[in-house]
Amino acid sequence: MDQDSERAFERFVAAEGPSLLGFAYLLTGSREAGEDLLQSALERCYRHWHRVQRSEQPGRYVRRAVANGAVDRWRLARRRPEAPLTEAAEPAVADGAEALLDRDELVRALRVLSQRQRVVVVLRYVEDLSEAETAALLDCSVGSVKSHASRGLARLRALLGEPPQPDQRASYDGDTPGVRGGRHG
Repeated sequence: MDQDSERAFERFVAAEGPSLLGFAYLLTGSREAGEDLLQSALERCYRHWHRVQRSEQPGRYVRRAVANGAVDRWRLARRRPEAPLTEAAEPAVADGAEALLDRDELVRALRVLSQRQRVVVVLRYVEDLSEAETAALLDCSVGSVKSHASRGLARLRALLGEPPQPDQRASYDGDTPGVRGGRHG
């Protein structure tokens, strides 16, 4: 890699690194695993930086590499689960750190979702991608994104103790609550 490309890569990592690490953390549920995931994705992207740099949005390209790496790890773990020697203690939370506790509760809830639901929820609602952008990033249909997002959000609401959301599709005309397809009479 030439020096200009290497400097461009370093600037990209300096600017986008914290955001990418947050994304990887939400996908994995742990800082260490998120760091490993991001490191692997950046290594792959570094080798092809000339191509990544030419893309319209290098940040989206790297996020896709992170998301794909997370899915690959989940598939591998399903075949061969890791067995940690000891459980790491959760870090202590300082007084006045209610936001940290909320984030911790969200991360724990995200861990319960299926891999695909977690990726979709993080891409849609944390990374603020549209359904079409999420589908393109994950190489799946928009319908699949909608389905995973809906199920993932419902599960998160249940886990976080929020009341269930009314089904928006139950009635399109407002005259016949709970019945799809129009008026009866």
